[in-house]
Order: sequence, then C-alpha cells, then structure tokens
Amino acid sequence: MIKPLADRVLIKMIEGEETTKSGIILSSGSKEKPQVAEVISVGPGTEKIKMYIKEGDKVIINKYSGTEVKYEDTEYTIVKQDDILAIVE
Repeated sequence: MIKPLADRVLIKMIEGEETTKSGIILSSGSKEKPQVAEVISVGPGTEKIKMYIKEGDKVIINKYSGTEVKYEDTEYTIVKQDDILAIVE
C-alpha cells in the first residue's frame, strides 16, 4: 500500500470517454490527459496545512501536475493538495 506523506494525495485517474458527444471516436493519440481522478489515500497534512480532501472523493486536478507511479500493476499519481482544483459531487 502507498501512504502519502505531509500534504500529498494518492489518486487514480479516471479514464475519459473515447467517443465525442457527436459520436466521433477518438484515437488514443488524440485524447487529452484526463483531469478527473479518484482519491485513494490522503497524507496526514502538516501543522500549517489542514487536509480537506478525503479518500473516495472524485477530484479535478491541475492538468500536468503530480508524479506518476506504478504499484502492483496499477498506475497512480501523487499530487500536492494544492494541485487539486475542485471536488466533483
């Protein structure tokens, strides 16, 4: 299990749709990097930074933020809480 430290958050990206609203199928090369992710684990925070994100939240992250890691054949991204732009409800 990966446990983030300080104000870091472990997320798993949610794959975007492969078909546009008008029915056009996108090739893998033309798709943008997805920006919606599910929170897997949250660090404890610091004295100055309170963690307001919790496990299970769906979030929108900054487009090119974080560090990608692979653990037990699953790809995750570790981001700072500041790189999370919104919670999807």
